[in-house]
Amino acid sequence: MIRLHTAEPDFADRFTALVEDRRESSTDVARDVAAIIAAVRSDGETAVAELTRRHDRHDLATTGWRIAPEDCAAAFDALDPDLRAALELAATRIRAYHEKQRPTDTDYVDAAGVRLGARWRAVDAAGIYVPGGRAAYPSSLLMNAIPARVAGVGRLAMVTPTPDGQISALVLAAAHLAGVDEVWRIGGAQAIAALAYGAGPIAPVDIITGPGNAWVAEAKRQVYGVVGIDMVAGPSEIVVVADGLNDPEWIAADLLSQAEHDVTTQSILFTDDDAFADRVAAAVDRQLDTLGTGTTARTAWKANGAIVVTSTLEDAMPLVDRLAPEHLQLAIDDPQALFDRVRHAGSVFLGRHTPEAIGDYVAGPNHVLPTGRRARFASGLSVLDFMKRTSFLGLDEAALRELGPATVALAEAEGLPAHARSVALRLRLNR
Repeated sequence: MIRLHTAEPDFADRFTALVEDRRESSTDVARDVAAIIAAVRSDGETAVAELTRRHDRHDLATTGWRIAPEDCAAAFDALDPDLRAALELAATRIRAYHEKQRPTDTDYVDAAGVRLGARWRAVDAAGIYVPGGRAAYPSSLLMNAIPARVAGVGRLAMVTPTPDGQISALVLAAAHLAGVDEVWRIGGAQAIAALAYGAGPIAPVDIITGPGNAWVAEAKRQVYGVVGIDMVAGPSEIVVVADGLNDPEWIAADLLSQAEHDVTTQSILFTDDDAFADRVAAAVDRQLDTLGTGTTARTAWKANGAIVVTSTLEDAMPLVDRLAPEHLQLAIDDPQALFDRVRHAGSVFLGRHTPEAIGDYVAGPNHVLPTGRRARFASGLSVLDFMKRTSFLGLDEAALRELGPATVALAEAEGLPAHARSVALRLRLNR
């Protein structure tokens, strides 16, 4: 963990180094992933089965490629009532939030008499990747599947690795609750390739979403263009802006809520109170000693964590924008003034009683968010990611007379005579 203060003479250089630090896996996986994709495209079912035997240690011919819908329903019915209620609450709130994202078609006639508009339609099929190795995340399944359903996607196929043939019952329950049509027992780059190109019983999809490791992220990058993808996500991150009136134990827990994900995650605190910074650092150390995920969190905190002390919290906001964090907490009594200054963040959590962890599960907004400073140009997963817009226009003879001459002039200026002629003939111009 590094400690910075804006008053230090080398602050600018050290903070720039923090901003530009790349925490993505240093392993060069591009060549391996390209080989896996090529194998799946060439050998399909055989390649996926072999890669599954090698990496997940089970034979799809024995365990089965697909998990039956009735198995997902049974997993849901068998849940502890409190856990089932929590899952249902999350699904209800996620669905309600994303329903408000549905776009509206437009259709109008302008002053020139031209009919113009746009029509929104869902993709035919979407593929969702759900991690199933080191950790299984039913919350991510809901965050990916429910927006797809709200968008109106016709077919929803899910892939998830099942090491030694085992799968989380909670993930199956979430698949049932979200209305997933197909659950396939495969993972890794080979699963992404199977969704993109098809393999054996798996038909190709139009878009692939969902988190995964470096191989999954690279596979999504490589199949983009054949299919759509949500984003190429890197290690998770949180930035907390907090004054000295906070309970340091709360803020320490907020920082560790991301650090426990992976050794490459990043947690950063901005505060205007030196003494509070000390108290938070001490609280982090205490909590690491009792955290079940303490080994991972400790490595992440020591390697990528930071505490930055600024003269005022307002001074922190341009620095936060440079980081463009995935998650941003504004832990103060009146967060709106600071929120108004935020230009780049994946999702913002307002006030002392809004920990980022609430957003991961039941609040409603999507937790699939841009990482690695991509919030400068990208947004979190939404209903729109599963839809495409088709524009349309219609002219009658009078409208063509209104717009045609300018079209002919521009087409001729660009050296495209066939363009010009297609309009001029209708205008009975001598072209």
